Amino acid sequence: MTQIFTLTLSPSLDSATTTPKIYPEGKLRCTAPIFEPGGGGINVARAVVYLGGQANAIFPIGGPTGEYLKELLDREGIHTETLKTQDWTRQNMHVHVNNSGEQYRFVMPGARLSDDEFDLLVLQVCNIPSGSILVISGSLPPGTAIEKLTHLVRQAQAMGLQCIIDSSGDALKASLDLGGLALVKPNQNELSTLIGRALEHPDDVRSAAMELVKRGAAERVVVSLGPQGALAVDRDNCVQIVPPPVKKMSTVGAGDSMVGAMTLKLANGADLLDIVRFGVAAGSAATLNLGTRLCSLEDTQRLYDYICKSLNHPVRG
Repeated sequence: MTQIFTLTLSPSLDSATTTPKIYPEGKLRCTAPIFEPGGGGINVARAVVYLGGQANAIFPIGGPTGEYLKELLDREGIHTETLKTQDWTRQNMHVHVNNSGEQYRFVMPGARLSDDEFDLLVLQVCNIPSGSILVISGSLPPGTAIEKLTHLVRQAQAMGLQCIIDSSGDALKASLDLGGLALVKPNQNELSTLIGRALEHPDDVRSAAMELVKRGAAERVVVSLGPQGALAVDRDNCVQIVPPPVKKMSTVGAGDSMVGAMTLKLANGADLLDIVRFGVAAGSAATLNLGTRLCSLEDTQRLYDYICKSLNHPVRG
């Protein structure tokens, strides 16, 4: 299997709790918090490991929150390559309200990276064996220029790495402008912004995704469609996978679980259909859990088997 590495520039220590109800000014009594690792690339690596694969997570850590983040990953058996930084790793909070079922996500700014710290992360990326998959996922730290990200991606590609970018906004656009990405996963709104026109019909989404492939921006474009699953294209195929009906408890972690599952299948040489089937299954599996928990192998395999037996996804050449 091809080796998998992930890079998280804005990691976090995530806490999840519940409260009976939420209202202004008063004291909101909460349950004891559950702490979990957070950050796009970190969660992608965790999902890969949960699903039976191996992954190496590269990320900066700072202060006690950073040390605890690494400790939690060590407990899970995730292989990490860290860089100590001056700024403390951020801490986010997820609150589930019992009487309404609403979820509140409080996301703090990422820790800043100095120029020297960023350059040291680039060096770590340059040490990844050629031919490996590198997943760069999550937001950029405050003050980090887009040009630094594109320089990093260019360096990674020059080293022979297959780059998967799971980001948004200017960071995603700049990465696609470089071209040659192995896979990207925009949602429909993000794809519309990238293409510069409204996508009102299913065939509009397919055409827009195919444009990115034909111009060499990415080999595979997987468009997240929420409850409708995902539509994916490469040069020869277009597939749409509709997820099975499940009782959703939380959508937190669904996207990272999906990327982790697709990365694992890609590392094993799977075709586009199987990559997206497994990705949708893992994303749906993550929604079965409260808080920030990711997919489990048992739930993912059960949903994957269901999807494979289903005939509700068109496949077009």
